[in-house]
Amino acid sequence: MLKASREMRAVYVDRIVSKGRGFRAVTLMSWPADKLAREVVRLGAESAQDELDLLHLLYVEVEPAIQATFLDAAGVKHENGRMAEELEPPYADAEAVRRGAAAVRERHGEEGARYLRTLARYAREGWPGIEDVVTELDAPAGA
Repeated sequence: MLKASREMRAVYVDRIVSKGRGFRAVTLMSWPADKLAREVVRLGAESAQDELDLLHLLYVEVEPAIQATFLDAAGVKHENGRMAEELEPPYADAEAVRRGAAAVRERHGEEGARYLRTLARYAREGWPGIEDVVTELDAPAGA
């Protein structure tokens, strides 16, 4: 996120500066993203919303292929993994969610499974049956 968005970089720099550790914003803005990220974690400058924002950035902005696979197989209209803003949950029925999940597992392996777990954790109201899909995914083989 620090590499992709100058605005988010400024947000994290402000959080670090507000902790009063002697860092100047201009200095932090010049740091490489990896060094700045380590400092954000070291100082606990993350917020609860950051995890969700990072996952959204990953699956919609940086690597939309997994989400596009899911949406295509589930029959949900999108443009390169981006759903229309006017869509309201639920976005598909449980059978469509199963089709989407199967396509994601087949084409994207463990990365796809991580995406499905993300949906189950943060967006289950939009995807009926996603929790069951993830429970089956995480069940021991032969169980």
